[in-house]
Order: sequence, then structure tokens, then C-alpha cells
Amino acid sequence: MAARSMDSTAHRRLKAIQAHLLPAADDPIFQVQGNQTAGEFTIGQTYSVILPEKLQTGKWNVYRSARSPLKLVSRFPDHPEIGTLHDNFVHAVETFKDCKYLGTRLQIDGTVGEYKWMTYGEAGTARTAVGSSLWCHGLSKGARIGLYFINTPEWLIVDHACSAYSYISVPLYDTLGPDAVKYIVNHADIEAIFCVPSTLSALLSFLAEIPSARLIVVVGGIDEHLPSLPATCGVKLISYSQLLSQGRSSLQPFCHPKPEDVATICYTSGTTGTPKGVVLTHGNLIASVAGMSYSIKFNSADVYMSYLPLAHIYERANQVLSIYYGVAVGFYQGDNLKLMDDLAVLRPTLFCSVPRLYNRMYDGIINAVKSSGALRERLFNAAYHSKKQAMMSDRRSPPMWDRLVFNKIKAKLGGRVRFMASGASPLSPNVMEFLKICFGCSVIEGYGMTETSCVISTMEDGDNLTGHVGPPNPACEIKLVDVPEMNYTSDDQPFPRGEICVRGPIIFEGYFKDDVQTREVIDDDGWLHTGDIGLWLHGGRLRIIDRKKNIFKLAQGEYIAPEKVESVYAKCRFVSQCFIYGDSLNSCLVAVVSVDPDVLKDWAASEGIKYENLGQLCNDRRTRAAVLAEMDAVGREAQLRGFEFAKAVTLVLEPFTMENGLLTPTFKIKRPQAKAYFAKAIADMYAEVSTSDPTPQQ
Repeated sequence: MAARSMDSTAHRRLKAIQAHLLPAADDPIFQVQGNQTAGEFTIGQTYSVILPEKLQTGKWNVYRSARSPLKLVSRFPDHPEIGTLHDNFVHAVETFKDCKYLGTRLQIDGTVGEYKWMTYGEAGTARTAVGSSLWCHGLSKGARIGLYFINTPEWLIVDHACSAYSYISVPLYDTLGPDAVKYIVNHADIEAIFCVPSTLSALLSFLAEIPSARLIVVVGGIDEHLPSLPATCGVKLISYSQLLSQGRSSLQPFCHPKPEDVATICYTSGTTGTPKGVVLTHGNLIASVAGMSYSIKFNSADVYMSYLPLAHIYERANQVLSIYYGVAVGFYQGDNLKLMDDLAVLRPTLFCSVPRLYNRMYDGIINAVKSSGALRERLFNAAYHSKKQAMMSDRRSPPMWDRLVFNKIKAKLGGRVRFMASGASPLSPNVMEFLKICFGCSVIEGYGMTETSCVISTMEDGDNLTGHVGPPNPACEIKLVDVPEMNYTSDDQPFPRGEICVRGPIIFEGYFKDDVQTREVIDDDGWLHTGDIGLWLHGGRLRIIDRKKNIFKLAQGEYIAPEKVESVYAKCRFVSQCFIYGDSLNSCLVAVVSVDPDVLKDWAASEGIKYENLGQLCNDRRTRAAVLAEMDAVGREAQLRGFEFAKAVTLVLEPFTMENGLLTPTFKIKRPQAKAYFAKAIADMYAEVSTSDPTPQQ
């Protein structure tokens, strides 16, 4: 009787559970499977979970980090009381008061020596003095403060002062040139500008054209050497040391910001038009970095090299995270050519950079190995493959390989690096694998943008699959939206594809004084449309495969994404940089290639071609034919479609740079400017194509 009662109870319970479960095909009672609309609305994957954006659609397309699937992160899990950048720095000053914070190299009699350090406590004191002095100069809450110089301790101290007294910091790119700086100062109504002697002269040249500015502070300037300004100009000019003294003698209480208050306006150069001011709140930046803290763990024994521009969000976010963990931050001298020397002296444990530098390191090491002799090359290859096998099978590599081979390579970054990160543009999988093996440390790649307070997604430590940018930051969610004109849809097999859209507490407030462009990128449901095309790999890891923006139509109606084609041709040995051009009046693409001079010289020698100078060699028909042939081979290997092949090429020695106006500060090609710059070459190539082969390859 008791057994029959228990069976009856069990059946009743199973029937009740069935309301929340889908029956399996064979047996509705004992073989049941989860109903996707039940429970906590998550389908688990290794790195991400998938949720429906709206239950009634039945479509599961919103990805969140598996680390926080049911709630988007907005605060540090261990310190939820930190809601602003000011809170974050106060936490660091209280927790790491006597720990090293800001380090610069001493210069004695023209010789650069060791690093001299300021502690977190000392930086906190300087922060209060700077903020107090600005307050005494009449700057009220919400005033915009411009920072017009490269990475130094003073840059961060001024930024901390802005946070403590509810000012808004506005980085002024020294790489954008005076015209852009003048535009930003006027557009943001900047009232005080911090500069250095080298940027002061540019400011003074258009002082009459920036009426909002009323205080200029010169960092590193000596009072008696500063020029005197006419009283009628309404601008006061003082040195940073004088500002500190004024503040110390009249300390003011903090003006605490709220999480929803604006912390900074970061102007992005863009590839067209005037700079756009990205408005980021304290809450935006804290949420982004709090999400990163779930997978990235630093400590107060760590040392970080700061050389990436503080005017960019990548380095700003790195600094916020470093402060949270009490990391010591050492600065480079300001000269990229001396960076390796700075690294050797600082010996950082953390190193964040961009693919451009990692690619140079990779090329340098490979070339050194090849020129070291057959025996050493074989030793390197044996060590490399042994460590690779150990890494892929989660085994420890024999330590002898480090002693024999890799410690010399590690020494290039000081010998202590335990964490490396790459961002700003894609890092090739072979270079990432190379870094992991040679440096024997965690190497991750992230994806983000200024409008998302930096990180959208980042690789998880220990994930040995390359060629992706990991799962979503726990502080945001991601979905892919169909782009039918480019044949990218969520139904694509084997992986869903589409435009990457992001939502969550990391999304910016909007573009400053520009509602029209804000509405173009943020839709009514709060999704930021990035313009990047992605796909979901297994496990919920994101791969960037294309770019929606900058697409154009050829004459026959085919859509072209030039950045995709350029990334393919970049693998050609001759190609240092590549600009792909096409338009609706022509049926094919042409290319302008900035060549690698060393590769060009080696090729000419192997072909027995004589030349007077490299310019002549670039214009030689045989050279252009050889480069185009190799580009074709690389294109076929990457399975470019017929109309995506360049039909003609112009070779140039001059690299694309910010100085000649062809690159943005984040190293993206300025397409309208490049089109104008190479207008004659483009016209000549189309004339050549029309006489030789007017029909595009199919």
C-alpha cells in the first residue's frame, strides 16, 4: 500500500514538472528534456549563455557571459560600493597607500636612469591639491578640462582631480594636429587646458579662437620661462607646480560625483568628418572594468608599462583596472624608439599593446632565428614545437626549453611578463600562438570601442583556441543582426553571422551635442550597432569577420567590404599596408600598396633586376606584376570572391601614417583622404584596366 502511494506521489510530481518540460519522443514520463522557455531562460554553452530578447518571439539570439548570465554586471563583485572613478581611486589610496603607483625614469646630466616612484598616498595628496586649485580658480561642477600631452604621472593625477571634484576630463590628441584640437576645445567648451611646453606654442597660436578657455596649466614648465599673456585675452597661464602650491594652501572638500554623472568626453577621430565626442559616465567606466575583473586578476605586486595613448579608451580602461588592484604604473620616456630600453629597466609583469608592435616583435624574432645559423634554428624549432604540444594538451613544458631558448626572448620585455593583452585591431592567430609559446604567459585578445567604455568581449585565460575575441564582457550582452545585403544572417551554417550589437551599462550616453549621429548608432531598444560583422563560434566565442561600414557597390551591383579584402592582402609578403578602392562607376577593384622595402630588394636580387632606386623599382611593370600575382595567390587561398580581387596595383614607398593624413590614431585608413591622396594613381589604374581586361574576374 505504501509502495503504491509513493508511486502515485511520484507520478503526480512528474506530471506537475511536465508543465515546465518538453517530453522526449519515446517516453513522456521518464525521458524528458528541458523546455527552452522554462526556468531561468538560459541555454548554457562553455563561455556564453543564450537568452531570448523577447519571450514571445521564440528566438534565442542574445548572448551573455556564462560568468553572469542572469544579471549584467555594473559593480565590482567584491566592492559593490565603488560606483565612480573617484570611489575607485579612494579605495586604492586607502588600501595601497604606501605601495608604488606612478613611476618615471630619472634624468641626471642627460643620462636616463632608474625609475622614481610616487605612492598611491602621494598621488592622492597631489590629486586633492590640483582639484582644490581648479576650484579656487572658479571652475564649477561639470566644467570641462582638456589634457593636451602624452602619458605622464601628471595626466593621471589631473584625471583623478577631475573625478574627485566632478569635472569632466577631455583628452586632446596631440596626434590630431592643431586644427582638431581647436575644434574639440570649442565644441566641448573647455575652460582649463593642461599642456606641456611643446604643445603650449600650438595653443597660443590660436588662443584668440578658443574663447571658452580661461586657464592654461603648463606641466614641466618653469614659471619664469612662461610667456606673459595680455590681460585683455582673459586667459591665465601658470605652471603645474604653481597650481599645486595654490591648491595645498587652500584645500577644498571633494565634490563627489554620482555614477550617472559624466566622467569624460573622448573624441574619436573617425575616418570622415569632424571628431565626435563620446560621452562616458562614471557608471559606464566602472561597469566595463568591473566586468573585466571577473576574468582578469592583478595584484599590488604587479607592474604595468603605460605607453599606449591615454587619449584612447583602451589605455584609460587599463588604468582604471590597474588602480582597482593597486598595480604600479611605470611610464615610457615618450619615445617609441626607446620603449624596449624602458621595458628592460621597468621589467613589467603586465604588458598591453596593439598588433602593430606584436607583429614587429614576431618578425624581429623570426628573422633573428633564421639568421642565427642552422643549428640554433633547429634548436628553436624543436623547443617551439615541444612547448606547443604541451600547451595544446594542458601539460607543463620542460623548463630546459626556457633556459636554452625562450628566456632570451622574454628578456626583451624585461623577463617578468606574466600577462599580455592585445586590442585596437585583430591579432593574427599565428602571432598570438607565438607570443604564448615564447613568453610562456597568459595572452588574451579583446574587442571593444570607445562607445562601449572599452571592452565588449575578451578571451578567457586558458582558452587555447585562437582567431576569436572571446565571450561577452559580463557587463554587456551581444546579439548579431542580419545584414542581408552582405549575405550575413543568423541562420547561416555552421555559425550564425551578422552585425554585432551591444547593450548594457557600458553603453555611452551619446555623442556630445549630436543627437542625430547618436540615433544612428543606438536603436529604440538600446542596442548599439557597432558596424562590425561577427560570427558565433562553438562555446559562444565571438569572431570578427568583416566590417559593415565603408561597404560600397561596384558597377555590377556587388557589395564590397574593403577592410576585409585589405586584411587578406596584408598577408602578402610584399605588402606593408594596403588601400583597396572601388566605386559604382567601375566593375573591379584597384589597390595602392605601401611595400616592404627589404622584401622588394630581396625579390629584385633573386630576379636579377637592376635598378637605380626603389622608386624606379616600384614603377617597373615586372615588379607590379609580381606583387599582383602574389596578391592573387593570397586571395585565392583566402577564398576571395572573383569581384573581390584587385585588378591593378600601384606600389608606393611612403607608409600610410597619421602625419600624412592617411591613418586615424587607431591606425584605420581614412578612406576619403586616401582617395584624394591617390586620385591620380587610381585614375591611371582604371585606365590601365580598361585597355587590358575590362571584364572583372568571375
